[in-house]
Amino acid sequence: MDRRQFLRAAGPAAVAGLAGCLGGGSADTDYDVGMSAKAFRPVQITVEPGTTVRWLNTSKQGHSVTAYEDDIPDEADYFASGGFDTEQAARDNWGNSSGGTMYEGDDFTHTFETVGEYAYFCIPHERAGMVGTVVVTENPDTASGE
Repeated sequence: MDRRQFLRAAGPAAVAGLAGCLGGGSADTDYDVGMSAKAFRPVQITVEPGTTVRWLNTSKQGHSVTAYEDDIPDEADYFASGGFDTEQAARDNWGNSSGGTMYEGDDFTHTFETVGEYAYFCIPHERAGMVGTVVVTENPDTASGE
């Protein structure tokens, strides 16, 4: 049973018990990756090809979701909050106008089609170690490192 199925089955009591675990106190638990002040939660997520991952800013800090362009599979689509086509464009826009900023309660989604590892980061908190990984595999039940 995956997390979403569990939460639906367990009902409001489980949701209330989990509210705030990711640092933001949001009652919205229908997301895959949350954001605390300077970390993605969980740091790594493993999914099957075709899965849409939803990031939710569960903190009061502004964040971004920005793929490391050189650390995603060659055939994969680039992704970044703000819809930028390259890592450099995302960095430039953040520096010039805070483009791609996700404020508390904002979300970002991306569908992963290509098997492989996708490293990503938060532009303003990269130096603090706010990085994450999406692992796309045909059999996520046997993946390690979660």
